[in-house]
Amino acid sequence: MKKQLITATDLFLAFLAVLLVSVSFYQTWLGLDQIFGGSSVIIALVLSLILLFLLWQIRLIKLRGGSSTGLSWIYFFFAAFCFIANFNALYTRFMRTDIYTAELRGINEKFSQLETNVESKLDYLITDPKDIQRIVGEINALRMQITDPSNQGKGQQSNIILGRIEDLLGCPLTPLTPISKTPQGYSDLADRYEKQIIQKIETLSPDEEKLKEDINNAVLKWNKAIQTLLLLSQNEIDEMSQGQIDKALTEYNKLGNRARTILGNDKFQFTNSLSNTQEVGKIGYAFDHAIKHFGMFAFVVLAGCVLLDYGILIIILLMPAGPRNGNTGSVIGNKRVGKTLITK
Repeated sequence: MKKQLITATDLFLAFLAVLLVSVSFYQTWLGLDQIFGGSSVIIALVLSLILLFLLWQIRLIKLRGGSSTGLSWIYFFFAAFCFIANFNALYTRFMRTDIYTAELRGINEKFSQLETNVESKLDYLITDPKDIQRIVGEINALRMQITDPSNQGKGQQSNIILGRIEDLLGCPLTPLTPISKTPQGYSDLADRYEKQIIQKIETLSPDEEKLKEDINNAVLKWNKAIQTLLLLSQNEIDEMSQGQIDKALTEYNKLGNRARTILGNDKFQFTNSLSNTQEVGKIGYAFDHAIKHFGMFAFVVLAGCVLLDYGILIIILLMPAGPRNGNTGSVIGNKRVGKTLITK
């Protein structure tokens, strides 16, 4: 009797199978955690052991020259669970920050659009954009004149500018005086003139004025908060983003609904905005996001999952059949039975 030695091919395939299935086990564990919690490690371990057993059996059948189609389909079925979990774990791990970043920037855009839409629906005394632009230019000129370091305060040139503004408004302005003859006092005077002129342009109710002010403040606040958050490290962004997104959208929806109440449904339409980022880490969200934003990264993750779960199977199936004489058991450490020659 002659023992069948373990071949280099056997060792290579065994090492490769254990390596790939081990990585797949860990990623499956992570990917199933949002569904099964602590039980995900047991499920991932069972799936991995089944895959290793099926690979071993498929290898045996190939060595015997038999058909491995049936076992391959069984392997494909169990590996599909690992594939789904692997994709969820890998895609979520590397795309989480990008998903949060895109959502935060989108919220900034939502606030800016809300500000623009509300202001476009408010009533103004001056409706011609060219006249409004001219008034804004005169306001800037008035500010420069009043705060001019070489000739601070209201002078002849300031009165000329105020006269032009009154002609554009079609109504007089209330004369104002500085609170102090200092740079701060003259700057305050320019601010008060600007506020008075803007109020003349707008014919807003107290509720509309407060709404506009609150929206402007919200735009500034969240623009600063989001930009500050995006400058943090990746881990900090991942940890803090969801809370900021929820707070920002809550305020956005409150302001939008308030604008609809004040301006009326016929004048201002608003739909509450919701975020799906609470679903980050869930299997359905990973595939949905990958399909909608399919690119090179999604393709790489997809290819990597195929390699983890089906790469070793493909290698075994593509290897040429090489039946071993008398092989009825394992390909590793098996014995070959042959004739014994007796010399005389």
